Amino acid sequence: MLLQILFIILGVVLVLWGADRLTEGASSLARRMNVPEMVIGLTIVAAGTSAPELFVSVVSALKGTPDLAVGNVVGSNIMNTLLIVGVTAMVAPMVISKNTVAKDIPFTVIASLLLMVLCLDTFSRFSISGNMISRIDGVIMLLAFAVFMFYTFRMTKGQQVEAVADSTSVWKGALWVVVGLVCLVVGSNVFVDNASAFARGLNVSDSIIGLTIVAGGTSLPELATSVVAARKGQSAIAIGNVIGSNVFNILMILGLTGVISPMQIGGITLIDLGMMLVSMLLVWLFCFTRYTVARWEGAVLTLGYVAYTAWLLANV
Repeated sequence: MLLQILFIILGVVLVLWGADRLTEGASSLARRMNVPEMVIGLTIVAAGTSAPELFVSVVSALKGTPDLAVGNVVGSNIMNTLLIVGVTAMVAPMVISKNTVAKDIPFTVIASLLLMVLCLDTFSRFSISGNMISRIDGVIMLLAFAVFMFYTFRMTKGQQVEAVADSTSVWKGALWVVVGLVCLVVGSNVFVDNASAFARGLNVSDSIIGLTIVAGGTSLPELATSVVAARKGQSAIAIGNVIGSNVFNILMILGLTGVISPMQIGGITLIDLGMMLVSMLLVWLFCFTRYTVARWEGAVLTLGYVAYTAWLLANV
């Protein structure tokens, strides 16, 4: 168990160091390529920090258990929106651009609504258990993701990027992004594997491990990256990471998983889907207040996640 504790610490250190390298590399790339940091956060950083969710979902589909993917994505998105935005805002208030409030966040809300609609194949009963996300549903989500990517890159046209001196080359910035992503993925996997083994050694049930350690481990890259970015005054990367990860999780990960193998929905309820949507709407509301997520608003979001997790554990 001592060795497991050491690996848990090693995993956290790798994630934190990787988040720092990723943030520095992404910010440098944005400056050198005259691309807004928000776009880097929505694309490169978001896709990279969602790698654990992508790995878990695609592997589960290939192994014939694709239903695990839905619960993984819904749980991760709720954690992204409530806990990660909440903790990040408490560390450093997040300044949100008008364009993000008007266009980027609404796209995340639309993606959440689309998932709810696709999960409700049977409308005759107030339940989603047993419903399917078919290959056609998967194609619809992938097409929606293509639209999101097209919009994201299109919005960079005509935007003025503040010129900031940066001695880091494009290749060095890209290298730090890759190194940071590798450390995030490896570190989170080391953390989840050893924390789960440690918890089982203490006779903690698999359901509680899945709700806490595994969910937290796959969202650890987003948390570390957003907090580090916010502390460095790079709120655009922090909020872009969360928004991009949520869209990537729903449209790309579930879309790809659904195309590989249709998913039968199990283990999640309309309450979980509703919480995913409500949490995003709450962040959207907070962003309207002076275009800043303040520390007290971050505390409200964090307490919301704590309350939701307590409710889940009480109903295990």
